[in-house]
Amino acid sequence: TEQVTRIGQNALYFEDYMLSIQYFNQAISAKPYNAKPYLYRAIAKYNLEDYSGAEKDASKAIELHPFLTDAYEVRGVARQNLGKDSLAVGDYEMALKLMPRNRQLLFNKALALQATKQYAKADSTYDELIRYYPRYSNLYLGRARMRLETNDTVKALEDIGQALVLDKQAVNAYIMRADIAIHSEKNYKSALSDMDEAIRLQPRLGGLYINRAFLRYNLDDYFGAMADYDYAIQLEPLNYMAIFNRGLLLAEVNANDRALQDFTKVLELNPDDYRALYNRALILNAKGRYADAISDINRVIEQFPTFAGGYSMRSEFKRLKGDLTGAEKDYKKALSLAKSARPVDDKAQQALRDSQEGAAPQSPDGEIPSDLAARRFASLLTTDNNVEIKEEYNNSAIRGKVQDRNLSIDIEPMILLSYYSSTDELRGATYYIKEVDELNATRMLNMNVNVTNRIPSVDEDLAKRHFESIEYYNSYLSTHKPRAIDHLGRAMDFITTRNYDSALKDADKSLELAPDNAVGLFLKFQSLYGQYLTLKNTPASEDDSEGISNKRILMSSRLGNVRDALDNLLKVSPNTAVAWFDKGNLLLETNDFTSALSAYSKAVELKPDMGEAYFNRGYVYLKLGNQHAGIADLSKAGELGIIAAYNLIKRISN
Repeated sequence: TEQVTRIGQNALYFEDYMLSIQYFNQAISAKPYNAKPYLYRAIAKYNLEDYSGAEKDASKAIELHPFLTDAYEVRGVARQNLGKDSLAVGDYEMALKLMPRNRQLLFNKALALQATKQYAKADSTYDELIRYYPRYSNLYLGRARMRLETNDTVKALEDIGQALVLDKQAVNAYIMRADIAIHSEKNYKSALSDMDEAIRLQPRLGGLYINRAFLRYNLDDYFGAMADYDYAIQLEPLNYMAIFNRGLLLAEVNANDRALQDFTKVLELNPDDYRALYNRALILNAKGRYADAISDINRVIEQFPTFAGGYSMRSEFKRLKGDLTGAEKDYKKALSLAKSARPVDDKAQQALRDSQEGAAPQSPDGEIPSDLAARRFASLLTTDNNVEIKEEYNNSAIRGKVQDRNLSIDIEPMILLSYYSSTDELRGATYYIKEVDELNATRMLNMNVNVTNRIPSVDEDLAKRHFESIEYYNSYLSTHKPRAIDHLGRAMDFITTRNYDSALKDADKSLELAPDNAVGLFLKFQSLYGQYLTLKNTPASEDDSEGISNKRILMSSRLGNVRDALDNLLKVSPNTAVAWFDKGNLLLETNDFTSALSAYSKAVELKPDMGEAYFNRGYVYLKLGNQHAGIADLSKAGELGIIAAYNLIKRISN
């Protein structure tokens, strides 16, 4: 059970949450009295946004081990996401009895107290944080948000300023200050400056572009607003908010065909989006498609039967269609509702507020008010979750998408062997290694081996398939003379299920039976690399200096083993571009930039269309201050399908 739990932790680190849960299920089934698998399963469920399940598992872990601090912390953040902030405060207070000066626990407690409007207690907790950690920038942002909630804008700005003094890269500080500029004084220019800085620091967050587009529009920068919506949609193709807003902007300039496409797309994503139906009805009417326009507004009226503007619109559509009797009936209904001033129910007010502002009921002769477009666009949506101050976690295994928020630049990752590969519309799915191609040609494995750096997560069905394959190899090898191919096949199954210790044993066995076989050498390197990453992600206590020192020594030793294994592969197969690329990534791990340059250059020499090698080499050139060479490589990488290259070029060129 310890081994199964550890493998589950490996899968948890690699964000294979469904796979990790299968391992923890096995451990719990074997030893239901062990608290740790419940804790880790709670973490996995939390990352899958199953907050109720996470709360339940964390509670079970606490029942079995009342002094398990991490379990209180996980349950606390799960409860905060469930809106159970008072209970979350209790969890943090219990954990603080065991770790009274823990920074993350104190911070999370302050946020939970804020959420329950216990501002005096929250303020006291922030004061305690300042005593212990005066240079912790995030606490000032948390307190700034509390001060905004209590309408103390002046002190909120002071806290935001202090956060930026401590950390110029505090993205939320710029976002919060922009929000204050917008709502306190309508200072769109100042807000835009802060939003520009936030985007520079966090260039892949679509919501920031949506909000900047709002600012640009209010500063009469139509082109900039449209560009931001386009880029937000490029980052997040299914972001209905960006698509909806772009549709409004296109409608304003009478680009009706494109606006129609956007509103239709929104309705594909959410068929019951009545704002989109309302605005699409206007577009369809403008295009002379009266029957379709009536169909859309019918759905709005069915949902909100007391909405006078809906009847007024439908009256006009019917008049243009030639249905004068129906038009007169709807017109009278609209007048009747308007005169009675019957309030639209709360749900309708919430859903239609923007649409009513955006398109007032038309006059009887059908004339459209001259400011219709401007008022319609004033209803554009902005994201409001960018200024959220998130809970923090002591256990770095609670990953979620935190790494995406904190890292502004990512190199292209290691290219490895896998049975699976995610698709990419701009690049080929896999790379070529001669020996892997030859192995696939023998058809001696159950599946083809891919060479890829886009390895997808393993779901429950796939995990089961590979567990069964491992059992097959176990049975076969116990009754047959061992062959290298059988150990290679089982090693691939172990790697797929994140069991690197067992994969390494099989890779070594394959090399005993077939020395210098390139696939076995690659799998040995890959298994050692998986072990290294697992160790790297395993947290050592901040209070255990000896433990931290030992971890560093062990990490250095394991990284050396990984390099040795890769060098052995290059001795056998020196013309494998993928191996040179991976060597470059390993050298970056130790900040040996010049050697990494040489490795990437060798990869490019062997495979001139290897966009990943150009991208990473460009990144290294920038690290070394060689902007000219860096931009040249990034440009080539973009040409070869690495979209992020253009983002990086734009950032360093401004």
